[in-house]
Amino acid sequence: MLKFSELIVKHRVLVLIIGVLLLIPSALGYVNTRVNYDILSYLPKDINTMVGQDILKEDFGQGGFSLVMVEGMSDKDVAATADKIKAVDHVSDVICYQSMTGCTIPKEVLPSNIYDFFNHGDNTMMAVFFDDTTSADGTLTAVGEMRKITSEQCFISGMSAITLDMKNITQSETLIYAVIAVILTSIVLTVTMDSFLIPLFFMLSIGFAVIWNLGSNILLGEISFITQALAMVLQLGVTMDYSIFLWHSYKEQQRYFPDSRQDAMAHAVAATITAVVGSSFTTIAGFLAMCFMTFTLGLDLGLVMAKGVVCGVIACVTVLPAMILIFDKPIARTSHRDFLPAFRRTSSFIIKHSWVFLTAAIVILIPAVFGNSHYGVYYKLDSTLPVYLDSVKANTKLAEDYNMNSTHILMFDSSMSAKDANKMMNEIKSVDGVQFTMGFNSLVGSAIPEEAVPSELTSVLKSDKWQLMLIGSEYEVASDEVNAQVERLNGIAAKYDSGSMLIGEAPATKDLITITDRDFRIVNFLSIAAIFLIIAITFKSLTLPVILVSVIELAIMINLGTAFYTGSKLSFIAPIVIGTIQLGATVDYAILMTTRYRTERHSGRDKKEAVSIALSTSIKSIITSALGFFAATVGVAVYSDIGLISELCMLLARGALISMAVVITMLPSMFMIFDKVICRTSAGFLSEEEKKKHRNIFRTA
Repeated sequence: MLKFSELIVKHRVLVLIIGVLLLIPSALGYVNTRVNYDILSYLPKDINTMVGQDILKEDFGQGGFSLVMVEGMSDKDVAATADKIKAVDHVSDVICYQSMTGCTIPKEVLPSNIYDFFNHGDNTMMAVFFDDTTSADGTLTAVGEMRKITSEQCFISGMSAITLDMKNITQSETLIYAVIAVILTSIVLTVTMDSFLIPLFFMLSIGFAVIWNLGSNILLGEISFITQALAMVLQLGVTMDYSIFLWHSYKEQQRYFPDSRQDAMAHAVAATITAVVGSSFTTIAGFLAMCFMTFTLGLDLGLVMAKGVVCGVIACVTVLPAMILIFDKPIARTSHRDFLPAFRRTSSFIIKHSWVFLTAAIVILIPAVFGNSHYGVYYKLDSTLPVYLDSVKANTKLAEDYNMNSTHILMFDSSMSAKDANKMMNEIKSVDGVQFTMGFNSLVGSAIPEEAVPSELTSVLKSDKWQLMLIGSEYEVASDEVNAQVERLNGIAAKYDSGSMLIGEAPATKDLITITDRDFRIVNFLSIAAIFLIIAITFKSLTLPVILVSVIELAIMINLGTAFYTGSKLSFIAPIVIGTIQLGATVDYAILMTTRYRTERHSGRDKKEAVSIALSTSIKSIITSALGFFAATVGVAVYSDIGLISELCMLLARGALISMAVVITMLPSMFMIFDKVICRTSAGFLSEEEKKKHRNIFRTA
């Protein structure tokens, strides 16, 4: 490591130039990486809801669809608007009374359920089908064009409209997230570090790593908008510790090499590589555990963030030392005294009252476990979007005027007889919450002979293998009522066609609930097991993994359990993200203190002195790290208009502070009480004298 470090130091200008040059392809990669805004697209491809969507696209040339409401328009104006919409690229079909009848068949002749579907007071409904999936670029472009060509009397609802609005917000806010995180983190570092200028170089170094990471995402094809929004602030918060460690190591090495900054930095880089690579393993393990989710959003976020940690380590041991050496004089001129106190009294108080803190931990554990098991979870992500968005307004109007909150599409065998199809439809109509049904057979009645139905309308609802039925529901997506309704509809359809499939946002979200519930248990187990194993190998201990993981898991349960006691609901993705990131990122606080505790015990100090020194020397680093993580995320939580992003960042910010408090108070208390067990079940804790003493006792026995 020292030889590598000497090369970095010797060729520091070249290293910095290479780092800058790598920003160019990275920036191009970042700009050209597609962002996916459809959460449901990460569901497994082999489940019925996803298979059905593929068939819909292949057999009918349709992917997503929207319900468009027009208010106070004459039939001719509605027909003209429908023609304009149909002319938009990627719009495959438009169904409304006017297009279906050509304005030649009186409304009164239509079957009542069809008339009621298309009309409500002075409102008229049209169903718009797209030739690509809900969140495809072409579909989103089409929705944007539809908004331009329609008047304020038109309301475009559906997942595609929501996705477009979410895309617009995310694109306008993502860079602001980074700016806020950098400013707040720099303020924290200015207070906690000993130079006013060094935070600037920390931010530049991490900025290099962030851009490298985001640029390399082009190799993945696309990333989710959640990953795009969180990657910058998370990478900043998680990898900032590495820069702090390098700086502290450099300052320490200057005592041994007062006449050579290069030698001091070379030894600092070598020490940092050894320490930071080991420390990064726990963080990377937490992220990689998410890759085992069946819901592949975890794979997306896990890979990008694990890659980000690796980029952070590389930048820390290459670009940062090069910048510090090149700008060493300005950094030295901006040095200041340490603003943070030594916390000696705090450390002494915690050690003195270790039983009190351990008892407090046990008392807190009970409500934390209960709250962690009973907080509410929501799966309808657009429910947290701002009410001023066009898509939210349209969905609200659809619910108020038509009493429709979700729409399903039933796909069944096209060869099913009209008699059976109508019988099945009548059963579906009787299901609680079903507001309307519309299929090919419902259009072909006594008043409208089959040959009178326009061929373009027939092609929308029927193909050689399949026919479609639209089902409107008054129940909201992800509610218990709609999930029960989906179960009932699937049961009815299966009686008439065992190969039928119910697709749409509500059925897909029901699958999401089942899948992510299982994923959470798997990811939680894997992340704990991986970090447990890393700690066991690092400390060659049987007991320390249990103690360290238990401390952080308590902090996680307090964090998530708080939602129950504040009456808040969390998104379905929150427990998975927090459970892995908070564990992987903040267990380093515990590892830092444990490492010093082992060093002091091995040097021959008694448990009280060893724990006291470990706490007093670690507390400032832990506070600095936690406050940095807090600063990187809390600003985004306050600023973001996307409820999901705001919620995740607030949980991460709160989790950093809770982990900090728990590690500082609970961990030393556990060291004090379980010192004998730890020393006997872990390597490197006993001094040579204690080892001889134990060997003599064993021989005597």
